[in-house]
This record gives sequence, C-alpha cells and structure tokens, in this order.
Amino acid sequence: MRQSDGATTALVVGLGNPGDEYAATRHNVGFEVLDALARRLGERPFLLRGRSLVARAAVDGPAGQRACLLAKPQTFMNNSGRAVRDLLTEAEGPLELLVVCDDFHLPLGRLRCRRSGSAGGQNGLASILEHVASLDDRQVPRLRVGIGDPGRVPAEQYVLRPFKRAERPAVDAVVDRAAGHLHDWLGHGDLDRLIEACNAPDPQA
Repeated sequence: MRQSDGATTALVVGLGNPGDEYAATRHNVGFEVLDALARRLGERPFLLRGRSLVARAAVDGPAGQRACLLAKPQTFMNNSGRAVRDLLTEAEGPLELLVVCDDFHLPLGRLRCRRSGSAGGQNGLASILEHVASLDDRQVPRLRVGIGDPGRVPAEQYVLRPFKRAERPAVDAVVDRAAGHLHDWLGHGDLDRLIEACNAPDPQA
C-alpha cells in the first residue's frame, strides 16, 4: 500500500451503499465518482479487501509518481467508519485520506471541498469521524457532491431514491468534473488546489 520511497499514499474513499438496488440512488454518488476516477486511471479494477472494494493505482505528477487507493466501503453508509478504520489500521505506511460523499444541502451538480468540519448530516461521514480515533478535531478533507434539495420529502427517503431521468445529464457532468479534479489532486498532491477547483463556480452553469 506504500510507495517504495516511503511517500504518503492517497486514500480516496467514496461513500455509498452496496447492492444493485442502491446503485443509481442519490446516496451512491460517491461510488459513481470513484468509478469515474478509476476509469481515468486506466480502468482500475475494484477488488474486495476486508470491508471495502479497493482499487490500486499510481499517478504521475510534477513531483513524481504517487500511489493511491480508491475505496468503496461495503458496510452500508451508516457504518462507513468501520471500513475506513480497517484501511487505516492495515496500512503499511502513511495515508492521506479524502472522503467523497453526497450532500442534499448543495444544489444538484455543485461541488464543495473542505479540509475539515462537521458531518453536516451525512451519516457516512459522521461514522468515519466517530470510528477513526486518530483523526484529530475532525481533520478529514471531504469533497461533497450536491444531489439537490429534498424539499418536503424526508431526507432519509430522498437519498435512497434514484435520480430522475431529467437530472441524469447534470449528475453525469458533476461526477466527471469531480473525478477530473481528484485526478489532478492525485498528481499534484496539493489540497488547496483541489479546494479552489471544486469550490469555483461551474463554468457550464
């Protein structure tokens, strides 16, 4: 899991629920982003490792090659922290964690990236903050992907609904944009660069 020179390996965790019945739901947009990122890295296969599906890759950047792991926890959203804790515990060297998750507080198609903060009602992120004791003061960088406002629909029902057909082009576009920004971050290793890119207004909006 570690590069031979001892450099930090990037661990990108996309959140979602396992199973075909959840594949197209709003809660699974984190999985979609990781699938798109894996394609950018050369169709990297996801293989079961403990409680997660994990793909390995190496990305070339200005500072040389950087190893990365893409992980999709298979514990269901509310227990994502258990899978992430396993990955961090089993690591052979230092990991730089970044979480990708859905956010119904953001308009559909918007991205927001931050270094730290509260879970903001995202149960998978809350589970990670709860289970990983080494994460001091909630210092977990996270890339949130907007899935739209649930309106009068209870949030716990809304996130488990599939995107509407008319929403799909916007979803595909934001998933591709997020994967592109993450690919750039993996190469450059600059979190500020990722934050600036993700938080900028969508040029297509």
